[in-house]
Amino acid sequence: MYRYLLFDLDGTLTDSAPGICRCVQYALGKMGITFTDLKALEVFVGPPLRQSFQDHFALEGEDAETAVAFYRERFSTVGKYENSPYPGIEKLLASLKEAGFMLAVASSKPEVFVEDIMQHFALDSYFDCIVGSDLEGKRDSKAAVIREVIRRMKITDEKRSGMLMIGDRRYDVEGAKEEGIDSIGVYYGFAEEGELEAAGADYIVNTVEELQILLLEKINE
Repeated sequence: MYRYLLFDLDGTLTDSAPGICRCVQYALGKMGITFTDLKALEVFVGPPLRQSFQDHFALEGEDAETAVAFYRERFSTVGKYENSPYPGIEKLLASLKEAGFMLAVASSKPEVFVEDIMQHFALDSYFDCIVGSDLEGKRDSKAAVIREVIRRMKITDEKRSGMLMIGDRRYDVEGAKEEGIDSIGVYYGFAEEGELEAAGADYIVNTVEELQILLLEKINE
């Protein structure tokens, strides 16, 4: 039976695509790259930011760091609020807390931004622990974020079997596997078709409502 539920933020708790895509576009413009297809920039939702600039625009080393800095220039004041919780998320969180689960946020977004967003949408009170990456890039893989959740929540090795990572991208599933915990992949976020199956998610749902049923009625009976 699961007791500790770890939630990704972008694409799992909130639809953050508008802010992320506009901030990526802003950063690219500052780097002299004109890119108008905001929809195509949704590939930036989920993975570590530096990695995405490297993978999709071949920005390496100092160029990648500069692009990240430009991104955060806009995100820290405007972009983080171009965002909204998915319908049904607050109801889900309330029901999970009432059922006695311990909840954590495990996001690759810098922790300072995660905390701001959670407070802005009044979701922070549902969580026992909120963990993100650090601004220096020392904790930007999902596995590293999960390890920090484990440390802060003082989860022993014997209790790891009671942990469950919930996220919308393969990075969430792969990070969970690296740390030896189970995962739920959600398709209401930004995963491509077949992505979560290929990554090896233990469970898959398509809606917030299906997630609630799975957590409260099926796998924790």
